[in-house]
Amino acid sequence: MKVTVVGAGAVGATCADNIARKELCTELVMLDIRDGFTDGKAMDMMQTAHLLGFDTKITGSTNDYSKTANSDVVVVTSGLPRKPGMTREELIGTNAGIVKGVAENILKYSPNAIFIIISNPMDTMTYLTLKSTGIPKNRIIGMGGALDSSRFKYYLSQALNCSASDLNAAVIGGHGDTTMIPLTRLANLNGVPVTSLLDKETLDKVAADTMVGGATLTKLIGTSAWYAPGAAGASLVEAVLRDEKKVVTCSVALEGEYGQSDICMGVPVVIGKNGWEKILDYQLNEEEQAAFNKSADAVRAMNDVLKTVI
Repeated sequence: MKVTVVGAGAVGATCADNIARKELCTELVMLDIRDGFTDGKAMDMMQTAHLLGFDTKITGSTNDYSKTANSDVVVVTSGLPRKPGMTREELIGTNAGIVKGVAENILKYSPNAIFIIISNPMDTMTYLTLKSTGIPKNRIIGMGGALDSSRFKYYLSQALNCSASDLNAAVIGGHGDTTMIPLTRLANLNGVPVTSLLDKETLDKVAADTMVGGATLTKLIGTSAWYAPGAAGASLVEAVLRDEKKVVTCSVALEGEYGQSDICMGVPVVIGKNGWEKILDYQLNEEEQAAFNKSADAVRAMNDVLKTVI
């Protein structure tokens, strides 16, 4: 198996490092526009192979897409990261052109690749990849919900003083500070509803903290987070290459599901060797559906900006 990670900044390099450590593929390519940057990163990572016990071959490429040929999965992280006070939406003009070019160049050499999109604003970049490439929708996966759900579990685990691994909790909707929807009603600790373990005030704070989880980290460290986003991207690569049939919230193309069409948003999907294989229905209540519809309006407004920038 072969994986390409486009963009070797903090998120891309962390994603690649996770992929290599787990030996998810035999060959891993990192591509970036900076001269020699990925060669150095690949060399540094390969010098950990003996120490960490992996045999994945890691190579770098300075904007030479021929080296990515025959990739099974391509992770797209390229684009500008957020700075303090910056929204994901403000990145759209610059990142749209970058992501569109990346997708087109990848498909020249890997026409059957499955795309995992991390670049922000993620839902809009996922939609752009779908519309600009014309490849089957199941081969385009936006990572955001996987990350948001992991952050939701973190905040819940802090409130409950429990292991995050024992929690089932999902965030749906758009991957934005005001558009994501932590589903507290459905969250549970090994089958026990968290609504029976935490009061409403605490749950509301957990949800609020989750929604600004990315912005909180950006303020603290001065740029976008990278450990959790990189790990989330790698987890999706693992679910695809190992055909795990794992249920993950991801941004995918909707055609009537959850009452929305012609849009990519976070919903629970089954991930396997074909990409995303099925959308699950959480049977939202009236309040949750209204929040989802509002989130869709915001994502659609961002998508409309694409008409003016590309």
